[in-house]
Amino acid sequence: MKVGVVGASGYSGETLVRLLLGHPQATLAAVTSRQHAGRPLAEVVPAVRGIDRGLRFVDSDAAALAAGDVGLFFLALPHGAAAAYARAFVAAGKKVIDLSADFRLADLATYTRYYGEHHAPELLPRARFVLPELTAPEWRDFPLLAAPGCYPTGILVPLAPVLRAGLVTRAHIVVNSFSGVSGAGRKVEETYLFVERAESAKAYGLVRHRHLAEIEEQLALLTGAPTVIQFNPHLAPMRRGIATTITVPAAPGATVDALYAAWREAYAGRPFIQLLPSGETPDTAAVAGTNRVDLSAVHDPRTGNFVITSAIDNLVKGASGQAVQIMNLWCGFPETAGLV
Repeated sequence: MKVGVVGASGYSGETLVRLLLGHPQATLAAVTSRQHAGRPLAEVVPAVRGIDRGLRFVDSDAAALAAGDVGLFFLALPHGAAAAYARAFVAAGKKVIDLSADFRLADLATYTRYYGEHHAPELLPRARFVLPELTAPEWRDFPLLAAPGCYPTGILVPLAPVLRAGLVTRAHIVVNSFSGVSGAGRKVEETYLFVERAESAKAYGLVRHRHLAEIEEQLALLTGAPTVIQFNPHLAPMRRGIATTITVPAAPGATVDALYAAWREAYAGRPFIQLLPSGETPDTAAVAGTNRVDLSAVHDPRTGNFVITSAIDNLVKGASGQAVQIMNLWCGFPETAGLV
């Protein structure tokens, strides 16, 4: 199957390109960038020298791309920019996997509150948010799929099954996440310069980080009841990875063994979920470059809380790898194809 990447010169786009060039079933046939149109792919992304198959960047013309023979497009674009491409591709009968936030939220009012005007609201009923390990399989019938954000992936995977099983309360859930600077995308801003970030960590986006809307909407859909969390994102002095710590009160009588049992039931046979022994916390260095989520939990008898930890690579399981995983399941390929 021929696939294309729109916005292939950003961090997520480059990661997609590298994964797709090594994919056994998908053939990368189009890479787009307005900035680099006409330039050889290997010149802009030197990591693919020798495996680039002579690809060149083409202009990001939605109508021209939609008229071609590429059957599935990945949109590695900022929110707001992806909607116009999604409209053209869906109308042309193409499959679309969007890595932006444009179609992650089902509720238009919530999207508007967090992101502003939506540029293709008529497509929302035809789109589905897909976190492969958690989303019900009916998503395969939709033409437009939204890959989850990086923070939501590291939070929903550990939290949703234990909420659904009634092992924790819905009140007083506190989530602290630390992200590598690549999560902000490729841009020139003082905050992300090496001399500003080295030896420095800071909280940001407190109270109203945009991913909060996605996390809470999905928790309600996945667990059957509204759930409010205190989400505290932090910028960490590393290139990639997200480490998350979730502190949540245990339900009466709940044990850490019961929590692990809920995880094992939810993720049986899922190749990208790894449960670490209680007391062994995940490390971002161990998941770098992989499509894994590493999970662990302990119970604190002094406070009555579970302390749950997870680690992911924000550019792979938090973005491009997860998008390829979605493609694999959607198109009938092995779930791990191109990812291990």
